[in-house]
This record gives sequence, C-alpha cells and structure tokens, in this order.
Amino acid sequence: MSKKEHWENVFSTKKENEVSWYQTNPETSIKAILKSNLPKNAKIIDIGGGDSYLIDKLLDLGYTNLYLLDISENAINRIKNRLKEKSQYVSFIVSDILEFDTDETFDFWHDRASFHFLTSKEEIEKYKAIAEKYTNASANLFIGTFSESGPLKCSGLEITQYSESKLDKIFSDTFLKMECFTENHQTPFETVQNFIFCHFKKKP
Repeated sequence: MSKKEHWENVFSTKKENEVSWYQTNPETSIKAILKSNLPKNAKIIDIGGGDSYLIDKLLDLGYTNLYLLDISENAINRIKNRLKEKSQYVSFIVSDILEFDTDETFDFWHDRASFHFLTSKEEIEKYKAIAEKYTNASANLFIGTFSESGPLKCSGLEITQYSESKLDKIFSDTFLKMECFTENHQTPFETVQNFIFCHFKKKP
C-alpha cells in the first residue's frame, strides 16, 4: 500500500475520534499562533492537518488567509463537510508535502504530527528545503513530533522520534529556535503520547 493509499484508507474507515491524534481543542497550536502576534490576514498553512480542529478554531478567531495541506482527499472532504459554508474561506491542498509546489509563501508554517512520519535523511532534507522555500522572511515555523519518550509507531507506520537538539540541528541553518517544550497528549484510547514542540523564527 502506498503512503497515499494508507492515509486515504485511514480517513475512509475511521471516525475522527478513532485516531490517536484526535483533539477537539488544539490549544498548544492556537497558543503558538496567538503568541506570534500575526495580523488576521497572515498566511497560515497547516501541514498534514487532516480533519483536525485547528482550522475551525482559527476561523472562529477571525483569521482569513488559511491553507490546509493533506495527502488524503478523504481527510480534506471530511473537514469541508464539517465546516460547511465556512470552507470557502480556506484553501485546501491535496498533496504529499514532499511534492508540494505553490506560488504562495507563508507567514506561519504549522505541522503537528506530520513531520515525524519522514524517516529517511533524504525525506527530511527535502521537507526542510520546501519549508525554507515557501516561508516568508521572519516567518514562524511550529513543529510538533513524538519525543524520544513517545511512541515508535503511529497509525501502523514507523516514525522518527525527536529531541530539542535534533530538531534544532535540522532547521538551524535557516530558522532560529525560539522555544521547545514537551507535552503529553491523551489519546481517545486513554493512552498518553509524549510530544516535543519547537517554535522557530526564520532568520533575516
């Protein structure tokens, strides 16, 4: 099964609360975006966001320039159906992040639990180059991954665990680390996953 087939299957066979990453209130991500003091028309992209509630919350907060990228068309359709008429205020992109190509550049690059599915040096370097290319000067980069105390797999797939120093080493050529912290996420299955979040700012 290809990567795309895997995720199309997940989003066609499981309900939103039957996946480990489900959360009705993405509080950590919202706090990071608010802390950045961006104007409400700032371009914000959620990488691998699936049908998460981040976009819903940002629309409620008045943000008007939102983008959601996911490899799964089923995931995109699910959030479109949930947002109903509000979906017209979001640009939806069905794409593997490693094949992402756009004329846009973004002020805030958000990725919670997508980056850690990249397991080879080549994939990680390609992601880094894409993030660098499509972010504006002084843009924010907010990455959440499984920490070194977190799971070794997610959705049946191998992942890469990260520490603060490991994430910083990957992005430090172009992005300045502002803060990193770990946080436990309680899944719908009453298990706990430890995440590390790092907030970077693009260097001038």
